[in-house]
Amino acid sequence: MSTGTLIKTGFGKNRGEGLSFSSNVKEELSRQLSMARHCQIAEIAAIISLSGRVHRFGRDRFCIKIHTENAPVARKYFTLLKKTFNIRTDVSVGQGMGTRRSRIYTVGIRSHPDALRVLQATKLVDRHGEMWESLSLAQNVVTLQNCCKRAFIRGAFLAAGSVSDPERFYHFEIACGSEAKAVQLQGLIRSFDLDARIVKRKKYYVVYIKEGSQIVDILNVMEAPVSLMELENIRILKEMRGSVNRQVNCETANIHKTVSAAIRQVEAITVIRDKIGFDRLPENLQEIARLRLARPEATLKELGEALDPPVGKSGVNHRLRKLGIMAEKLQSDRPGTQA
Repeated sequence: MSTGTLIKTGFGKNRGEGLSFSSNVKEELSRQLSMARHCQIAEIAAIISLSGRVHRFGRDRFCIKIHTENAPVARKYFTLLKKTFNIRTDVSVGQGMGTRRSRIYTVGIRSHPDALRVLQATKLVDRHGEMWESLSLAQNVVTLQNCCKRAFIRGAFLAAGSVSDPERFYHFEIACGSEAKAVQLQGLIRSFDLDARIVKRKKYYVVYIKEGSQIVDILNVMEAPVSLMELENIRILKEMRGSVNRQVNCETANIHKTVSAAIRQVEAITVIRDKIGFDRLPENLQEIARLRLARPEATLKELGEALDPPVGKSGVNHRLRKLGIMAEKLQSDRPGTQA
């Protein structure tokens, strides 16, 4: 364990290959530091509320610890405490339980006077040292200004949030330990005209956003411009691919429709030729019948242009429909079918 300094292992990793999109977002946000002290306090309040524990010894003595698997979150919390309060913190790295055995970073404030200063500044305890609403912040004044709301949402995401790989699907969420925290966070996000919703998942209340454009907006709210541009580029490429696929599918369907119609027309004309011959047809129908048999692959437009004089698509279609009706009558008038 080290006191007042960050352990190097895991804290110096830059944005790059091998990291998930969610990890890259957190890495970027961990380096985003608000200039205003009240915004720094709002971000600290969110981190403590969603990933912190306040230990109380006796009646009026406190210490604070936050636990996270994410090194950038630990680094950000450490930096915020140093910049905002100039206090000493303990930083340690442990091994997690279970099959993953991931690293657990713990940043603690052991000094009671320092812990009390932080809790009172974040309005998690009142001036008498009484704790508010199990750290829910539901009536907290640290998020009154828009800039502080942004900082609070940023801290909440760092502490308990994730965002899916946009190449696969769009999903942004922050897991809250109580319904009161989730409702408060939902209200803060909705104040930026975003459709945040809540779902209960096991013991957590999850605030989530599903639409890609709204995830772009929440990244903007949290002030993550690099991740925002990365997501926008992916969205544009996905939309282009989708548009091309739709166009190809549409063209394929049209080709299939054209080919099927041409086959039916050739079959109908063949029936007429074999039953009565073309000489008994009006001249305009003879012309289109012979042309269709000679050019079964041609479109209606191409057939019309080949006629003399040229005829429009609707005119060609009208003549071919007449031939189709005639072929149906010839087939229904076969010997032995009369009543």
